[in-house]
Amino acid sequence: MKQENFILGSSTMDQVKGVLTLQGDALCQADVNLKMPRTNQLLHFAFREDKQWKMQQIQDARNHVNQAIYLLTNRDEKYQFQTGSEVLKLMDAVMLQLTRARNRLTTPASLTLPEIASSSLTKMFTPALPGDILVNFYINLNKLCLLVYQLHALQPNSTKNFRPAGSSVMHNPGSMLEYNNQRFEVSHVQKVECVVPWLNDALLFFTVALQLCQQLKDKISVFSSYWNFSPY
Repeated sequence: MKQENFILGSSTMDQVKGVLTLQGDALCQADVNLKMPRTNQLLHFAFREDKQWKMQQIQDARNHVNQAIYLLTNRDEKYQFQTGSEVLKLMDAVMLQLTRARNRLTTPASLTLPEIASSSLTKMFTPALPGDILVNFYINLNKLCLLVYQLHALQPNSTKNFRPAGSSVMHNPGSMLEYNNQRFEVSHVQKVECVVPWLNDALLFFTVALQLCQQLKDKISVFSSYWNFSPY
């Protein structure tokens, strides 16, 4: 697939702006400007030229589609199905792969803050991200999203009850983490996103494909009943 540039935006804030370059499942470049909430200091960071970030969700979805295609095509051209049950089992297997593919695009992974902090994504930028900034990219339906977390360190004598946050797609201000023997709290969260048109097409095609599979299953079940065959 060709490289495409997408402008990050938000309807509620302008603290984060940028341009993302996507080629298939690879995020080739991320050029981001961040206005720090407290100081209004402007930060600029971008991927190093030798780096790109694989969007695991797109990669996984494609792998499931390839598996569905394999299930449909790994027979001799002259092969003939012998029973309705055989077709139903094939459709179930194909629908499982298509559903998993769609779910990878509609359900972003839940991560803990230490998982985000230790991700190799944080080491891909130049200049290097400040120690109190975390970032994460993910797909949500037809959108490519960027989350930016600003942290502040909790002092050892802090009276706050330290409770590390669990896994989540997006962590709210006040969430806490411990990383490299230092405790932090999320002070600000910014989310920006861009619409990727071909992801919208993919979701539509998944829905249509699943409907076609179900229609075939329904027809086979009707004929199996008519012929007094057991569909299972």
